[in-house]
Amino acid sequence: MTVTPTPWPAGVPGWADITVTDLGPTQRFYGGLLGWQLSAGPPESDGYVMATVDGYVVAGIRVSDVPQPAAWCVYLATDDVAASVARAVDAGATVALGPVSVLSLGRMALLSDPTGALVGLWEAGDHTGWELTDAPGSFVWAEQMSHDPAAARRFYTALFGYEQQDMSAPDFTYTSLSIGGAPAAGIGGYGPGAGDVPAAWTWYLAVQDADAIAPRVAELGGEVVSGPEDTPYGRMLLVRGPAGEVLALLQAPDEDIVA
Repeated sequence: MTVTPTPWPAGVPGWADITVTDLGPTQRFYGGLLGWQLSAGPPESDGYVMATVDGYVVAGIRVSDVPQPAAWCVYLATDDVAASVARAVDAGATVALGPVSVLSLGRMALLSDPTGALVGLWEAGDHTGWELTDAPGSFVWAEQMSHDPAAARRFYTALFGYEQQDMSAPDFTYTSLSIGGAPAAGIGGYGPGAGDVPAAWTWYLAVQDADAIAPRVAELGGEVVSGPEDTPYGRMLLVRGPAGEVLALLQAPDEDIVA
């Protein structure tokens, strides 16, 4: 369990949010599954809701009347969103939104990286990002998967100067990206059976017991896509939420995650 009230270092995943048209099913799903408490912001926040665990902010949910495909957007921290956007465009990204100011909370941009994955950038103001990590219901990891991991590695390293560690195995391409020796995120390649699955960022949230939580997914309006299964980093399952969004849940090995 780590509490971080200060802005995240540039290049580190520091926030995730989703846009839905109906808050009720989303609230029941994440509240029942991960213990999230939701609180609406002021009227000027335009329907943005903060999710908390034990009083610490862990994610955001935007409620919109405009139907759109639901997906979690992972935001990478930056000290200067305008400069990061300029570097991203030079490296092959397309700007989907911004940079824009969000009240006094910070500045943001949304990009489509060269492989087609949507990624956010967040320059902290009053909102520094998630305050709790490595505890049940909170962030533990994020990774980008695509059919062209080499292009993704080039892009993100050009953007934030990551150090790369190849962790690939037969039929599995994966690179850990680090900043100052500390792991920040992963870049992976889809296997031959993935078909036309689009490139995307996925974030992982900690759970205490993956096997116990798996049956609850369907009960709360979601779907287990795969797992639970053992990995070198814990027991993992991939789930789809009630709006169609995908996320991963991870039980750390050796009880590393402490409630």
